[in-house]
Amino acid sequence: MTIQTTVSSRTDDSDLTIRPRASVIADLADRISGAVHGPGDPAYDAARSGFNLLADHRPAVIAVPVNRFDVAEAVRFAAAEGLRVAIQATGHGPGASADGALLINTSEMTEVSIDPIGRTATVSAGAKWAPVLEQAQRHGLAPLLGSTTDVGVVGYTLGGGFGWLGRKYGLASDTVRSFDLVTPDGNPLRVSATSHPDIFWALKGGGAGSIGVVTDVVIDLYPVTTVYAGNLLYPAADAPQIMRRFAQWAPEQAEDLTSAVTLMNFPPLDIVPEPFRGKSFTMIRGCWAGDPAIGKAVIDEWRDWKTPEVDMWDEMPFAAADAISMDPTDPVPAMVTTEWLDDLSDEAADILTSHVHPGQGAVPLILFAEIRHAGGAVARGAAASPNDRGRNGTFLLEIASIVPDPQLALAVESALRLTREALAPFVTGAAYVNFLEGAEKSERSATAFSDGNRRRLAAIKAALDPENRFCHGVALV
Repeated sequence: MTIQTTVSSRTDDSDLTIRPRASVIADLADRISGAVHGPGDPAYDAARSGFNLLADHRPAVIAVPVNRFDVAEAVRFAAAEGLRVAIQATGHGPGASADGALLINTSEMTEVSIDPIGRTATVSAGAKWAPVLEQAQRHGLAPLLGSTTDVGVVGYTLGGGFGWLGRKYGLASDTVRSFDLVTPDGNPLRVSATSHPDIFWALKGGGAGSIGVVTDVVIDLYPVTTVYAGNLLYPAADAPQIMRRFAQWAPEQAEDLTSAVTLMNFPPLDIVPEPFRGKSFTMIRGCWAGDPAIGKAVIDEWRDWKTPEVDMWDEMPFAAADAISMDPTDPVPAMVTTEWLDDLSDEAADILTSHVHPGQGAVPLILFAEIRHAGGAVARGAAASPNDRGRNGTFLLEIASIVPDPQLALAVESALRLTREALAPFVTGAAYVNFLEGAEKSERSATAFSDGNRRRLAAIKAALDPENRFCHGVALV
């Protein structure tokens, strides 16, 4: 992993030598209703910044469209000027650096509408999960969001989207009815299972930012209102024992349960609740999406085995799903990486414990390692998805770190790399696209696809974007 990289392109636009910079920016501003920013503009830094503060890219020009027509004009403008194109909504999971490119910032496109009869939501490019969940819950429905409602719907869905309802209902990409897409030549298309089905297939898990700009998506909703969910917090020292138990226990559970074991080092920051601040735990977390009484009985197996230090599992409205993962909501400088495991062996458990909880007196460089149990509908949908290898393991590992001081960046990056290297004998070699960022997204995204699917994706990409101007997302060529 690296903090920043520049992706090469077959076009040379880094200096915008085609026309003077001011002229280029003014031309684009005349063509769209939204804002346009160049380096030196007062709003430029805010428009290029996203949730992950380590993604310090420097686009040549930034377009902030307010509708799909703006997006189409911006893409056509980039094609005429020979500019590479990068896309950003919330700035979670950034791709390769957008230095010298046109950045299309979709954060102003936040429309959400719910069809309670058809059980669907129509969501625009920059909308986050929070309003979708809030509006859907009014009708007793829920989307397949991830660990936080602060993430953008479209980018999350394009990468697959494995959330706390995943084992029961599948990935968010499985729920898509249609995409509205602006292709790299600026052509608007509505793609679905019956209209441009190859492109539709590619978008349902092939990753964001590689074959155009998705301006709207229509997704299915599910009848979920009340769940049994939360966290059990055990001492950090119990990690090996708990992971061994979880490895046997989780695969025995019904698909109503999506669960994880998490090794957590809460940072000593004011944003962390005082009982957790600066402390380390081993956590059993998840969501039971069936009868809450049955869910309680399932989690009681852990309580009966050993009383946790903190017990946060309870019946709750799914509208409060953020309480499960407790992800930060303010932008942070972060690094993340991922692996799939078919088995959580004793050796793998010991490696993770030693790297995440390094022992008394040592400063942990890893914030958390979460091992989420997959299978169920997640695995069943693999055969029909482009990211077949990237959703077909038994356990999905996410390792994340916060980098509060730039001087720690190399040390944190090394800690993540060494952990992955130590785990190499025990992983499948596949990656989950949504847990790849920066240079690692370009380097490892191919492992999410089988060889046949990779060739099919590359052919679709080549037909839509022969010049590879959309080269800042998942690498398909």
